[in-house]
Amino acid sequence: MACTTPNQYPVHLSDEQRDDLETITRVGKAPVAKVRHARVLLLADHNRPGGHWTEPRIAAALGMHRNTVSRIRKRFVTEGEAPALQRKPRETPPTPPKIDGRVEAHLVALCCSAPPEGRVRWTLSLLADELKRRGLVTEVCIETVRKALKKTNSSRGGGRLGVSRSANRRGS
Repeated sequence: MACTTPNQYPVHLSDEQRDDLETITRVGKAPVAKVRHARVLLLADHNRPGGHWTEPRIAAALGMHRNTVSRIRKRFVTEGEAPALQRKPRETPPTPPKIDGRVEAHLVALCCSAPPEGRVRWTLSLLADELKRRGLVTEVCIETVRKALKKTNSSRGGGRLGVSRSANRRGS
């Protein structure tokens, strides 16, 4: 015999909400997870013609775990329709950034300084190697350096130091 829990989070959809969810399930333009979540809410609706379904019945019909059905219903009741249909956003990135604000400041200062002896300008490889040499990062690839520089709109020292490119164009 299956163990059932009391219906802690009853789903009551308005006619407008029901129409929106039915449109999501019928049209086929939404992500699959969103369609499945909409189907859960439609089947769990207490105002549904024919009565609402239980969590185990919904889970079996849609090929989900019962806990997933429960979480979707809980998010609908506590947070609303949009959060129940979307994935929960990640609070932190999966890995911390290698170049944080402190390292980024050093990187920009390094770009503004004179390039190494025998070089005309800083390359991404030179910048990555210099960050490692100074102990600011243990390992960093040139793509990470490129993205950090692109974010700051800084140049890698093209042209003469202290003279802007627009001044070079004007003949100064």
